Amino acid sequence: MEMLNYNTTGTPTVLRGTQADPNTVKEPPTVAEIQAWMVSYLAELLEVRPNQVKVTIPFDQYGLDSSAAVGMTGDLEDWVGRKIDPTLLYDYPTVKDLAQHLAEEFQVKG
Repeated sequence: MEMLNYNTTGTPTVLRGTQADPNTVKEPPTVAEIQAWMVSYLAELLEVRPNQVKVTIPFDQYGLDSSAAVGMTGDLEDWVGRKIDPTLLYDYPTVKDLAQHLAEEFQVKG
């Protein structure tokens, strides 16, 4: 599987302009925003159109191994500006499940 193309800053193309600014306080992302981010990320990773990424299909059926899971959660951490345990992909094995869990967790920890 080919990995994401990186621009000159080392940031995956899908994440350009989405890095969290530590000086800016922002609302936690919604379920829909997290889900859209993951769909976009997976689409670029898999080199498919976003509408081909189904949110109810388990990550492992997309061929995500542990290395890809760690990469995705690391990039997601950068986007939301919060620590995310990479093992959550095993506890919440679909885009839909993980997005729901993260949105709830971010609201609680606000």
